[in-house]
Amino acid sequence: MLSMKDLVFKERPVKKLTERYVGPYKIGKVVLKKVVKLKLPVSMRIHPVVNVSRVMRYREPVRRQRIEELKPVEVGGVEEWEVEKRLNKRGRFRKHKEVSR
Repeated sequence: MLSMKDLVFKERPVKKLTERYVGPYKIGKVVLKKVVKLKLPVSMRIHPVVNVSRVMRYREPVRRQRIEELKPVEVGGVEEWEVEKRLNKRGRFRKHKEVSR
């Protein structure tokens, strides 16, 4: 996985909305002790030789750890989600946001 720390793409101009890592990409060649050449797709217009500090090992997601999407309940012709449990309440200055599951 390649770190997006100093990379800028026109598709995502806002830095806080970009992913931290993209990939996984295969390492094509070890150029120096701390420099590797990645096999990047043609659509990524960056130099393929990067420092190893920018590369992170890819870990596959755990098989049984799946996030199930909640299905909306239809009430009066409008789709709504049923709250299972109220987890927390946060906010200040009379602007509160409830966190629920």
